[in-house]
Amino acid sequence: MSSQQKKKFFKDVKHYFWDDPYLFRICADQIIRRCVQGQEAFDILKACHEGPTGGHHGANFTAKKVFDAGFFWPTIYKDAHNLVKSCDSCQRQEKISQRDEMPQNVIQVFEIFDVWGIDFIGPFSSSRGNRYILVAVDYLSKWVEAKALPTNDARVVVKFLKSLFARFGTPRAII
Repeated sequence: MSSQQKKKFFKDVKHYFWDDPYLFRICADQIIRRCVQGQEAFDILKACHEGPTGGHHGANFTAKKVFDAGFFWPTIYKDAHNLVKSCDSCQRQEKISQRDEMPQNVIQVFEIFDVWGIDFIGPFSSSRGNRYILVAVDYLSKWVEAKALPTNDARVVVKFLKSLFARFGTPRAII
């Protein structure tokens, strides 16, 4: 192994970690994705292309859906391109030009409790000492969590979020 190959290896290896029984990769967007290979990778790719939410999109969009689902493998773009090229349904529809198609709006697919909105309300005058209300709303279900608090500092927010995460899991985003 040449010194350049060693440098490349050590540069690449820092993006991976092992959590038995899976290998994970920290991608450029700082999202941790599970590494897959072989038949499992093909099944995931096929589900993202042909499944109920697939839509028979192109190779790049299919690869993006795999990334959004939390998976990674080094040849994902090449494999997606080959899958689209070999997809019978896609090849039959290839002659339809984009100007003949209806405009499509991307629908964001989120799970319940994946995205929370959080904000303070107040200050209010209070005889019990609680001057603020911290409110969190799940974007999908519109579930509301609220807590009356004496202050609006970071410490009470962290405690509130820890309680929220313990009950509903860690969300993808907090707005």
